Amino acid sequence: MSQQNGDNKPVAKKKPKAIALLSGGLDSSLAVRMMLEQGVDVEAVAIKTPFCDFDCGKGCGHRVKEVADELGIKLKTVYFGEEYLRMLKNPKHGYGSGMNPCIDCRGMMYNAAKEHMEKTGADFVITGEVLFQRPMSQNNRALHIIESETGMEGKVLRPLSAKHLPPTDAEKSGLIKRENMGDIKGRSRKGQLELAKRFGMAEPPNAAGGCLLTDPAFSKRIEDIMDHCSDIPSLNDIELLKVGRHFRLTPDAKLVVGRNKDENEVIRALVTEGDVVIEAKDHVGPTCILRGKHDNKILAKCAAIVLRYSDAPKDVESKVRIIITADDREMETTAVPAESSAVDALRI
Repeated sequence: MSQQNGDNKPVAKKKPKAIALLSGGLDSSLAVRMMLEQGVDVEAVAIKTPFCDFDCGKGCGHRVKEVADELGIKLKTVYFGEEYLRMLKNPKHGYGSGMNPCIDCRGMMYNAAKEHMEKTGADFVITGEVLFQRPMSQNNRALHIIESETGMEGKVLRPLSAKHLPPTDAEKSGLIKRENMGDIKGRSRKGQLELAKRFGMAEPPNAAGGCLLTDPAFSKRIEDIMDHCSDIPSLNDIELLKVGRHFRLTPDAKLVVGRNKDENEVIRALVTEGDVVIEAKDHVGPTCILRGKHDNKILAKCAAIVLRYSDAPKDVESKVRIIITADDREMETTAVPAESSAVDALRI
């Protein structure tokens, strides 16, 4: 489509451009396809956090790179590290059912998309959000709050649910035809699957929803570490939360016990200066990290817990190897495997 300039020569109409928040899941993929179908130029921003990493295999958009390639769009990755942990320590809008600060988290994502929108000269942002799909962040009030606090009023188009939401600037100006937008809402996936079929998606990706902060067990670990650190935990601390069994020994000390060979290897890789590494000496068992302040009494308790999860016989003393990384010192002690009830009382 073209317009006339002062010399009556046709001038090509500017092609609308959008920045997509792409998770790699079905909803955001469909949102992009709907825009491409309308002739919109789309680039994508993918967000990684310490808890929602598209390479983690947890379902949280771990196919995002492949999806961007399939869609034929450029992809920019934005990583939130320490700034995300500071937000998580005290989110303005609180938590959901677990330790998930969904409204504050979406605000950070919107800001990242907004920055890329302004940098690339795009007209608006698109997301795969579906009205009422997620109770905390995808309701009318939450969507309004996030847009208002990020200065994105009218700039965020949600193609899947657009007909249930106020018209955006892109729709009002004619960049997007509202009649071609979706009217999906709620938690049912029927509408998305029908749309995927229309687009000829033979094996549509699953919904992206693997944020660890919504997991009840993991939320307890996050809450514990937030309660017991003076500032914020390190990124190494967060990675350690993802593996092993965790035991709160004192306000200043925690023990992490590997559950299998793979976790033992991860735990060894996460050892940092000041940690104490503990293993059963003569029996197959876990690799363990004691992190925090400790004395001989705490070391003895750890040795008993380590043996509890090893092949060491019950009610019999066995040797335990202890490596003090602070001064690169190795020592041995003996202990009897701890009773299950005593161990369970300490488990986070």
